[in-house]
Order: sequence, then C-alpha cells, then structure tokens
Amino acid sequence: MPAENGRLLVPVKNTATVRKTVANAVARITTAERDPELHFVYLATWRDDDPGSTDRYAEATALLDRIEVWCRYDFEETGYDETISSADVVHTTVLGRGEYLFGADDYAELLFEYAEERGIETVLMDPEYSLVGRSTLHQPLDFELEARGLTVEEAPVDRPSRRQRFAQELSAGRFLFVFGVSYLFYLVLGGFSGLFDVITGAVSAAIVAGVLSTITVDRDPSFPETPLRILRLAVYVPYLFIEIVKSNLVIASVILRPSMPIKPRLTRVRVYVGPGVQLTTLANSITLTPGTLTVRARDQNLYVHSLVPSARDGLFAGSLERWVRFIFYGREAARIASPEERGDTEILQGPEADAVADGGVSDGDSNDHNSSDRGTADDREVSDE
Repeated sequence: MPAENGRLLVPVKNTATVRKTVANAVARITTAERDPELHFVYLATWRDDDPGSTDRYAEATALLDRIEVWCRYDFEETGYDETISSADVVHTTVLGRGEYLFGADDYAELLFEYAEERGIETVLMDPEYSLVGRSTLHQPLDFELEARGLTVEEAPVDRPSRRQRFAQELSAGRFLFVFGVSYLFYLVLGGFSGLFDVITGAVSAAIVAGVLSTITVDRDPSFPETPLRILRLAVYVPYLFIEIVKSNLVIASVILRPSMPIKPRLTRVRVYVGPGVQLTTLANSITLTPGTLTVRARDQNLYVHSLVPSARDGLFAGSLERWVRFIFYGREAARIASPEERGDTEILQGPEADAVADGGVSDGDSNDHNSSDRGTADDREVSDE
C-alpha cells in the first residue's frame, strides 16, 4: 500500500534484510500518485566527540551510499518515470550525531521532527532493524512513533533463520574479548592452583564467550580505545572502593545515633553518559555506594533513592557521572557541569516535592535540592509506583 502523499521515511542500519527493505520501499513509492519521496535515515547511536565516532559515521555514510545505488537500480528495474531522476526522489541523512539519544522516546522524537518538517506521514520499518547491538528497540520505537501520529508499517520481507543471524553477528574480536575476561576471572577465583584449573577455565571461558559474546558486547573491541578504557576502568575501581568505604562510615554513624537522622528521598537525575553499558556502569556504581540506590533507569533519567542529605549532595554533584564519562570517552569528556549546575535534578518524594506541588516553599533541609521545573508528568509517575 503506497504512502498517503507519496512520502516515506525508512530508518536503516546494516541488517540482513536492509536490501530487501529498500527494494520494497522503492516498489511502494513507484505507485504513489503525487509527491514521490524516499527518505532513508541512519540514527546515530554515538556523538561526534565519542571515541571511534569517525569510523562509525563512515560506516553509516557508506551504507547510505549503497542504498542510493540500490535505489537507482530498482527504479530502472521497475521502469519508473524516466523524466524523474532518482536523485530527486531519494534522500539520505544521518541524524542525532550532536546529542545523546538513550531510549525509544528520544529516537522517536527525532524521527518525528524530521518527518513533520517534510510532510511525511508513513514510516517503513526493516523487520530486523535494531538501534543498539542486539538489544532491539523495534517494538517500543514503533509505539512511540504511532503515539505521535505517524503510520508505522513493517516491510513484508523474508527474514533469515536464527542460525544465519547468529553466525553473522558472532565475531572473532568479541569472542576473544569475552573469552579473555572470563578466563582471567576464572583463574583469579581459582587461584592459579594447577593444570586442572587452567584447562577447565579455558573450556568454561570458551562456552561463556560462545554463548554471550553476541549480547554482552555490541561491537568489536578496537585499538587503542578498548585498552585505554580498561586502563581508565582500573583507575576508577580504587576511587569507587574509597567512595564505598567513606559512604559506609557515614551510614554507619547515622544508624548508630539514637536519633537516626535520616531523610530518605526519591530523586531523579538526568545524566549524560551514553546508552547501554555506560548507563549500566553509572547506575550500578550509584547502587554500590551506601546511602544511594538506583531503583530505575529510563532513557537518560536515573531514579535514585537516597537515605541522607550528604548522599544526595554527592549524587547531585555528579562525580560518578564524570568518572564514567572519563572511562568511556576520555579526560576531555569528563569536563562537564554537574547535574545540579545543569538543573537536571529533582526530588520526587518528601516535604520538598510536596511543597513545590502545593506552590509553596519547602521547610526541608537547606542541603536538599529541587529542580522540578525540568521534570515531566511522566517522571512524577515514579513517586506513585
């Protein structure tokens, strides 16, 4: 079924079915009665200042160049109106390079803005389309696009079998990386006690790498970025350990006081560390530090329960956020304003939140913060969960 006004938006990535999706899009657009336009969009899951961004952008543009060639060929095969050049019909672009995009809502909003500016009403989805690694966001992305009034359809193309997809995604680089980490972990736990541990460790690590390397690492390790990240992580671990010890002492002193001077609050912090493993590292680091517990991660928002004001102050100061950015992106990326300075913090539960909801001023502790003017109704739903 052709698009209503002959304009079609197609998010693309290098999948096993992208070629067939392009052919289907061309076939649909050739039946449009007016305004034939095909827009192929590559959504960037990186930022220009991230390590390896140049190579990833080159991969994206190479795919878009191939798509333009495929379209010219398909237009010729279908005998489309020769007076209309495929260059006038086919448009390609990379979106999202200059900002962090974390979840389906962010990606959908970017696509919606692009479609609205160009009068596009229909989005054609590649059935194998996945934004980040193996963690497909296809279904929620569809939902978010439809919620914004766009018509979303899946290209009716044959998918490869599961065995074919697994074989294509398993790579030597990811396998060796997961194998090395698993093997070293096994030997450390075993204490390097003998030949038996060496052999069983290698077998166990090979099994783990074969099963999990395609889902634990979303792209191949690269040089020198991966070794540098490992070194920066080695520097971060002692710092995190010291913070854990300090927080333990603070919480212990609070618990031992007869008055129990705790002020539990549920807070929201908007962070800028990147999706996937970066966000997971930050969320787990916060949870490992006594006095704070990450209860939910939604897009770039972390919902954290804090027990005492000092723990909340440390969270809003953003030291862990800067360290995680340092691990994955280097020293320059760590130079970022704190969530408090950016206005990206909000207290969702407690006297401060109640006072703001009533239009008054909080009588709470002066160390508590509230930036509820940046919150959304959707964020506030957490306080009722």
